[in-house]
Amino acid sequence: MSTIEEMQDRMQGLLPGLLGIRLLEATQERVRAELLVREDLCTLPGILHGGAVMALADTLGGLATWLNLPEGKGTTTIESKTNFFAHGVTGGKVIAECTPLHRGRSTMVWQTRLTLESGKLLALVTQTQLVLNPPDG
Repeated sequence: MSTIEEMQDRMQGLLPGLLGIRLLEATQERVRAELLVREDLCTLPGILHGGAVMALADTLGGLATWLNLPEGKGTTTIESKTNFFAHGVTGGKVIAECTPLHRGRSTMVWQTRLTLESGKLLALVTQTQLVLNPPDG
């Protein structure tokens, strides 16, 4: 199994790295990360874009699935639902925690709770990941 540092390195040059997602914990039971709200991640001056919130949650759900996959299997998101309750502001931090709702052989369902540093709920994301068989060689 990879260390957090190895997982963090793998994200560089990809969307999670461009967003600035910083992993805090990554186990089969829970993946936690934080995101600093920068102006270039905003939709309006000072207000975090909803797509950045959704990308953060999708990254954690995919990583959580990957940590639970049998050898040789892959994954892709097949469904995601986001409820927004507040907004992030430039200079603030979003903390995300992803936990399993279901870990089956063909699908896994994850819930990511995103909060502001104050603890206020920003968004709640539920996503379904498909477990993929290796491609035929």
